[in-house]
Amino acid sequence: MYDNNYLAQALRAASIGHDDARFLYNHQTGETLAYGTFFANAERIANALVAAGIQPGDRIAVQAPKTVLMLELYVASVLAGAVFLPLNTGYTAPEVAYFLGDARPKLLVCDPAKRDTLIPVAQEAKVAEIWTIDENETGSLRDRRDAQEAGFQPVTRGADDLAAILYTSGTTGRSKGAMLTHKALASNSQVLKDYWRFSRKDVLIHALPIFHTHGLFVATNITLMAGGAMIFLNRFDPETVCHHMPEATALMGVPTFYVRLLQMPDLPKAAGNMRLFVSGSAPLLAETHDLWREKTGHVILERYGMTETNMNTSNPYDGARRAGTVGFPLPGVELKICDPETGKELAQGEIGVLEVRGDNVFAGYWQMPEKTAAELREDGFFITGDLGLIDDQGYVQIVGRGKDLIITGGYNVYPKEVELLIDDLPEVDESAVIAVPDPDFGEAVAAIVVPKAGENLTPEKIKAGVQGNLARFKQPRYVVIVDALPRNTMGKVQKNALRAEYKGLGASPE
Repeated sequence: MYDNNYLAQALRAASIGHDDARFLYNHQTGETLAYGTFFANAERIANALVAAGIQPGDRIAVQAPKTVLMLELYVASVLAGAVFLPLNTGYTAPEVAYFLGDARPKLLVCDPAKRDTLIPVAQEAKVAEIWTIDENETGSLRDRRDAQEAGFQPVTRGADDLAAILYTSGTTGRSKGAMLTHKALASNSQVLKDYWRFSRKDVLIHALPIFHTHGLFVATNITLMAGGAMIFLNRFDPETVCHHMPEATALMGVPTFYVRLLQMPDLPKAAGNMRLFVSGSAPLLAETHDLWREKTGHVILERYGMTETNMNTSNPYDGARRAGTVGFPLPGVELKICDPETGKELAQGEIGVLEVRGDNVFAGYWQMPEKTAAELREDGFFITGDLGLIDDQGYVQIVGRGKDLIITGGYNVYPKEVELLIDDLPEVDESAVIAVPDPDFGEAVAAIVVPKAGENLTPEKIKAGVQGNLARFKQPRYVVIVDALPRNTMGKVQKNALRAEYKGLGASPE
């Protein structure tokens, strides 16, 4: 079934002959959906797409609430040979206008509450139609689906055909559309399924957004490829997650999930039936890692991936899951640490830019050949822009982004090194270290620090606390105490926002 469509075949194979098996429980509606029903619905939507004139290679842009309908649309898009383009639900109409103007989709699917504001930008981008999905699993997409018959002959798609475009955050310039092939998505999910031991016995708590690699191309694809089940939550809520843990086996989350779950009094008992907790999309603090093990008896498995590459590394399923590391390169993924200037591979233990190669790597940036050539080498290695090292046991450590590197007076400062020391101070909850313009040194080190509740923390305490452990040029010249750090929907600290807010620190009296 679906044999002529590379990704669709991979998503369907494990459930053939098991159509009555549960695929998901929809927490929002209380409904349970079997595999057979899910794929029949996807086929109906594929029929609706073809009836609307969608051709192979056409882009389908989606900015809609997290729903089962959106998952069905994703699979339908694959079946129809289209290119799925999910967009962050937090984007405003002017932001969406950029993506529509760049990708030129034939169809936009959105929340009906946003339809009126998106009509003008869709018309400007010459989008042919707008369909809707609301959070209650209704909307014009459902109406079109239910008007079609099940049964659809997939459009022939090969390993190198595009399946999706995901736009990067754009923190280093205008957002770039990473082109993901059928092979990139299928191969990476298959590797992760095997590496993390997913099977039909697994029940995943799905609390991630599905406009992002983590929630869509990791959590969803792995579940489908394993033939397992998932408890589908439309948003993360720690109480709800704890409630469902006794009937589940796995959770994939961002560090914020685990920090909030640690505050739940019933967590130790609730986690008893679970076998795997995965964290990614942002660095996990060693303190969170240790507290989780202490409270639940489980060790969080941290991994590392990117929009352009899917997942690259993972701590082992069997073996030591080391805090502060992202484990080893996954099977089929080559990883090396290179000098950022020369591109020459560095010795073990040296800090440089991570480069990766494998079937998981994207095909390039949409309509940006110069950017593609600059970041994707002719030999297939992708220059991630992440700074890291490989330690003496082979574990990969990420120390920061290349764009986060601080150069002060000609000396390099890696923010992660400073952040780890600040975070270890007893009064500190978390910190972010950034560069601010400095008239004398070019850049100066600034630390934006969140104190623990009830602590009377001062900049002087921070400076004194790290003084003995850092070379003088690495020590923060400026310290700002704040209530919280700005984060995106995946829990990543938005350092670009901090740099913009505090760019005048160097011109202010200390």
